[in-house]
Amino acid sequence: MTASNPPRDESKPRPGGQPPRGAHLDSTAQLMNRISSQLGSQLSLVSLDGTRRPAPPALVLVGHGSRDPRALSTVRTLLDRIRDLRPGLPVHLGHIELNEPLLPDTLAGLGTGDAVLVPLLLSRGYHVKQDIPEAAAAARAHTRVAAPLGPHPLLVETLYERLTEAGWRAPRDETERRGSGVVLAAAGSRDPDAAVDTRRTAGLLAERLGVPVVPAYASAAAPTVPAAVRALAARGRHRVAVASYFTAPGRFSTECAAAAPWIASAPLGAHPSMARLILHRYDQTLATPATPERALASA
Repeated sequence: MTASNPPRDESKPRPGGQPPRGAHLDSTAQLMNRISSQLGSQLSLVSLDGTRRPAPPALVLVGHGSRDPRALSTVRTLLDRIRDLRPGLPVHLGHIELNEPLLPDTLAGLGTGDAVLVPLLLSRGYHVKQDIPEAAAAARAHTRVAAPLGPHPLLVETLYERLTEAGWRAPRDETERRGSGVVLAAAGSRDPDAAVDTRRTAGLLAERLGVPVVPAYASAAAPTVPAAVRALAARGRHRVAVASYFTAPGRFSTECAAAAPWIASAPLGAHPSMARLILHRYDQTLATPATPERALASA
C-alpha cells in the first residue's frame, strides 16, 4: 500500500515567504469593507439635493486613565468598535489623569466645534459631577456631558457574559442556588450617589442570575471584596464569584479578582455592548434638552 500524503496546513506560510492560500483574498475583502465603510461615511454627509450636511457633533470618550498599559489598549480597542458601529462620527479620547491625551488637550484640539463628552465611568461621582463638567466649561468647543454608563441593562448583560466566560453556570438545583452568590466588585467612591448606582446594578444582575449579588469596593467605600465574600460565606454561600465591575484591567480589578474564592470575571473591557452603550449615551444626550441635571439623572 502506498502511504497517503498528510493533509497540508494551509495556515502556515509557504516556502519562500509566500502568504498562505486565501490570505490575499482575506486582505482584499478587508480592504473592500474599509472602502465601503469610508464611502458610506462620505455619502451620509450628503443630502438628497447634493448639498453637504453638517458633520455630527464629535463624541469624546472620557477615560479615567491608568498606569496599567492594558487599560489604554482596551480603551483604544473600544474606540475602534465605536467607529465601526458609527462610520462618519468623529470619535476622540480624553483622559482625566495619568494618560495622554488629557481631556483639556483633546477639547482644545476641537476648536469651536460641537462635542458630546461620554464618561467611561460606571456611576455618578466627583469626576462626573465636577472634573468633566469643569473641563467642558473651560473649552472653546460647544460641549454637552452625557450621563455615566451605569446603571444600564447593557452593562448587566456584559457582566453576565463576562461571568459566563469565566466559568459561571446557573445553579443546577435549589441546594446549589442556596449556596451560590456573586460579589460585584467596583472601584468605590465617597459620593453616596455612586453607591446608589452600584447597588442598582447589583440588583439588576441578581435578577439576571437568580442569586444574591453583593456590591463591594476596591477603595473609598465599604464593604471590601474580602468582607463581602466572608459575609456571603456566613450565610452559607460558598460558591461565590466575583464580577469585575471595571471598565478595563488595572490594579483594582487585579486585587479584587485575587480575593475570589471561586471564579472572577474579566473587566467589562471592549465588549460590543459597551460600544453600543456609549453610542446610546451620545444619542440620548443629543435628544435631551441641554439641562445638565437631566442628562446626569438619565439612566
